[in-house]
Amino acid sequence: MTDAPLDTLARAEPTALKAFAEGLIPHLGDIEVHRSRTALVMLPMRDTAQGTNFHLGEVLVSEAQIERQGTIGYGMVRGHDLERAMAMALVDLALTAGVQTNACSDFIDIQSQALAAADETRLRKVEATRVNMETF
Repeated sequence: MTDAPLDTLARAEPTALKAFAEGLIPHLGDIEVHRSRTALVMLPMRDTAQGTNFHLGEVLVSEAQIERQGTIGYGMVRGHDLERAMAMALVDLALTAGVQTNACSDFIDIQSQALAAADETRLRKVEATRVNMETF
């Protein structure tokens, strides 16, 4: 499994994430929802020329926090999709509580590989548009 499962879950394909999380519910038992909301958070950026941090602006996020027998699950995603944030929290809770960990790890690995492939494709497209000004 990836070192940063929440990073992968936050970028996972939404329909697949929601479907997978739905299957975890019967295995988790009673769950208490502490938070399910949208909010605005500041987007930090780094000025590469000056080497200083600044806030670019605000970003809408959906956030969920759930609990099962003292164990917390958390999810936050960009945009207005409370179901997706809750799905992320369910997978995080399952991993933390040791419920269906192999299935969760497999799901995260598959999503991580798909994201890496998509990132590679995007980077290749960007690289194809680069212009070396020294050659003109």
